[in-house]
Amino acid sequence: MLVEAQRNRGAVRRVTGLARSTPGRLSLLALLLIVLSLLVGALTAGAVQRRSDALEALADHSEPLAFAAQEVYRAMADADATASSAFLSGGVESADLRRRYEADVAKAAAALSVATSEIIRSPELTTALSTLSGQLPVYTGLVETARAHNRQGNPVGAAYLREASTLMRDQLLPAARELYRVENGDVVRDLGGAGSLPWLEFLLGVLALAVLVFAQRYLTRRTNRVFNPGLVVATALTAISLLWVLAASLVVVYSASASRNEATLVDLLARARIATLTARGDETLTLVARGSGAAYEASYVEVDKELGDLLVRSRGLTPKVEEALEHHEQWQQAHRRVREADDSGDYTTAVAVALGRDPAGAATAFDELDSDLVDAIGAARAELTGAIGRARAGLGGAVPGVVVLALLAAAASTFGLWQRLKEYR
Repeated sequence: MLVEAQRNRGAVRRVTGLARSTPGRLSLLALLLIVLSLLVGALTAGAVQRRSDALEALADHSEPLAFAAQEVYRAMADADATASSAFLSGGVESADLRRRYEADVAKAAAALSVATSEIIRSPELTTALSTLSGQLPVYTGLVETARAHNRQGNPVGAAYLREASTLMRDQLLPAARELYRVENGDVVRDLGGAGSLPWLEFLLGVLALAVLVFAQRYLTRRTNRVFNPGLVVATALTAISLLWVLAASLVVVYSASASRNEATLVDLLARARIATLTARGDETLTLVARGSGAAYEASYVEVDKELGDLLVRSRGLTPKVEEALEHHEQWQQAHRRVREADDSGDYTTAVAVALGRDPAGAATAFDELDSDLVDAIGAARAELTGAIGRARAGLGGAVPGVVVLALLAAAASTFGLWQRLKEYR
């Protein structure tokens, strides 16, 4: 036991003696620089990769799914508004309105299929998606029944249409709204993940540079040489890596900031269009109810106020809604004419103004407003996807570049210190 203890103490003295010697310290410094370069490179590459992954999720999943959810909501609201307008046109409905209704149902089903295919990312949407997929056929069946009775002149058709609209407003649209809320929240989350300031990358790069500068000063005091070529190269490579990552990350932060503005605008415009469609449905259903549509008119007033607020807020982000505001005002004027005629008992004139295609008709103003919003949403979405694309391009090659520079910096540090170690042989 005594002999073994003496051997252990001897080994410890040799190790500590080596550590106190200049070659030992240089070896430890070389090991430290190698580990530090590789560790900083790995952590920096990981941070950049997470930012890149957030952008990829945003471009390939969150934004398209948010648009699909928006399309489900919009198509259903438009189908409801179009069905009631078609009903008002009498037994022989407008072919254009019929085609629009069928297109809305097909678009809602297609967009719902896209959203359902990604349910794994958002399991909380199971109930909403089940409601949408299960109740949409019920709604279309009620509309077809109402249409059949309307063609035959049976008053019961209006009851079926109101039942279909109640199903739409009480179950389908709330489920579509929940779908859109969750998917739009994913867009905001991914934008936040991509657009956060690169503090971790900055601190890691500064730490690596500080240790390299310390190592060079230590060598200067020990060897009386001002510069060590290997450590100079390692410092330059680390600085290049840091500047590359910071520049790329700042491009992403700037683009993400622009994306947040465009995402906000898309959301406002989408909600404005949905409010437009909802208000149109309320306007026509008030007439379908023939004297018992006070609830629909009250809903119209509420939704129309929300629509005006959304348009005003959107104008602060883009001038493209100026025409939409003008057409909204024209629609309000036409709606007042509809109500004046209906309230005075002139139902025929009220229907004529509501479905009128003349410049003063409610249908014309509604179509113009809807077209304005479609154009504005398309432009805002194009800007959003463009900003996301620029952000992804800014990070192009950053991850492998950081890894390669970290490996080269570790190799340069090893070479620089090895040159000094050879002097002690």
